[in-house]
Amino acid sequence: MAPSYTLEIDAQIPVRDGTRLSANIWRPRHEEPVPVILIRTPYGKDDSQLIYSSDPNMYSFLEAGYAIVRQETRGTFHSEDIFYPYAGDGEDGADTIRWLRDQPWCNGDVGMWGQSYMGMVQWAVAATGVEGLKAIATAQASADFYRAHWYSPGGAMSLDTSLCWVSLIVFNKLRRDLADGDLSVLADLEEVARILTSGSALTEVLPTSYHPVLHRHAPWLAEVFAHPSRDDYWKAYSPLEHLERVEVPALSIAGWYDTFLTETLRAHTGMRSRAAHADARDGQRLIIGPWGHAPEFVTGDFPDRQFGPAAGMRYADLTTAHRAFLDHWVKGDTTALDGIPPVRIFVMGIDQWRDETAWPLPDTAYTDFHLSADGPANTAAGGGTLALSPAPAEQRDSYLYNPLRPVPSVGGAILALDQTVHAGPSDQSAVEAREDVLCFTGPVLDEPIEVTGHVSVTLHVSSSARDTDFTGKLVDVHPDGRAILLCEGIQRMRYRESLDAPRPMEPGTVYEVTIEMAATSNVFLPGHRIRLEVSSSNFPRYDRNTNTGGEISAESAADMVSAVNTVHHGPAHPSRLTLPVIRR
Repeated sequence: MAPSYTLEIDAQIPVRDGTRLSANIWRPRHEEPVPVILIRTPYGKDDSQLIYSSDPNMYSFLEAGYAIVRQETRGTFHSEDIFYPYAGDGEDGADTIRWLRDQPWCNGDVGMWGQSYMGMVQWAVAATGVEGLKAIATAQASADFYRAHWYSPGGAMSLDTSLCWVSLIVFNKLRRDLADGDLSVLADLEEVARILTSGSALTEVLPTSYHPVLHRHAPWLAEVFAHPSRDDYWKAYSPLEHLERVEVPALSIAGWYDTFLTETLRAHTGMRSRAAHADARDGQRLIIGPWGHAPEFVTGDFPDRQFGPAAGMRYADLTTAHRAFLDHWVKGDTTALDGIPPVRIFVMGIDQWRDETAWPLPDTAYTDFHLSADGPANTAAGGGTLALSPAPAEQRDSYLYNPLRPVPSVGGAILALDQTVHAGPSDQSAVEAREDVLCFTGPVLDEPIEVTGHVSVTLHVSSSARDTDFTGKLVDVHPDGRAILLCEGIQRMRYRESLDAPRPMEPGTVYEVTIEMAATSNVFLPGHRIRLEVSSSNFPRYDRNTNTGGEISAESAADMVSAVNTVHHGPAHPSRLTLPVIRR
């Protein structure tokens, strides 16, 4: 039986400067013009699994009367020119949409779909205001390319995310070179494969970013690392700077353990208030599950915490969610979203999906849990506590942060491309046994406490160094002793006032600083305890601060110095964990 669609391989789509971008085009086998779903990817267009078995199931869109265009971005695989991240993605996508609208088989209406970088390019295209784009559907993506992809909201480099991604891009580039007959790349290809499959490879990079093979084949990497501040270089690439130009609704999908969660939420809330018109503002939709970034974790089943069969992306039925959203905005089916709420989240602890009217949740009560101590707070066995009122007297807890002995990343929002390294809700017990980790733990709960929303910790800190980092982790301590990570963050002290205006610290001076710790949704059940971890490193999730105040990416291991870091708490220094408690 003949398929109900036609397939054109390596269609050449010209853009404004004459560069030809390669695409595969699937079209329903009939003559009537149809709407198009455009997918722009740097990862290759020829993997049929991405069409037939991914979530959403794109084959079902063919059956529903859409054409699908999967295009390779500039300089990748079969597309011409040289790849440079983000450069031209908005204009290339807009030119592609203009080309599509001129085709007799396109009815002029285009939607976009894609995960990760494929979601980022959607934001770039939407910010151009190109005619014909009706909606975007992004998953685990960011509308700001500085934060999350390369650097954290607190200014530390997102080392795991950036170098894993660069390694993948270079690996694909070397495969392309090899296919073109360049046998000289074989040794480099083997080295990049080692980086992608070795859990220890990232920790070999001292102190942060330099790897000769990656820099040799990604010459733009040096320019990226030359801009550690969120300066004009990054602002020029940020669709988040231009949400007022965006005229289309967006469906945003995220995971509680995805590296792009904070930026997904920032784009969602930004669009709700700043988008070009009411349809775009009111048309935002949000889905968040208990997922990491890498596809092997889309089941919601992790080594240290299992959320049950309902947690999987397939159970969440993202195909139906995408169909309803795109049918409404691209096909014009005004009933397609009837009965579907604007926000759907998976609540951990009770491990259930729940529909909501808005994000942040309207019934959020931001509640401060103050840091205190009955003794030194070092390690989980120490005397650090959390209470609803400040400590009655001034207290402080100190530790030695040695960047040559950083606190290791255990789970959390890492890419985990290596199968021996796990993202997500990992047990932090081994980390909490370290003297350079302060632990502040609340009492055993008699009643459940739901925490859903943005989490932050405000610390009063001092250091012997001119620059250092402070980290925070929210942990759910189970009755069996497991300390399950929920969310985390870091603040580079030179960026405590602004990401684009670094200022050194004065050693010994006390500063108030707030650490963004992303977001979560978790019910702390009776018998559990709430815990906050504070330290100064989380490596290789983030790069290590060398404590010198110099340019971290230019320094070597020999330049690193240790710092004595102190957290102050009490009436004059109300250090506190702020949780979004839901009262219903």
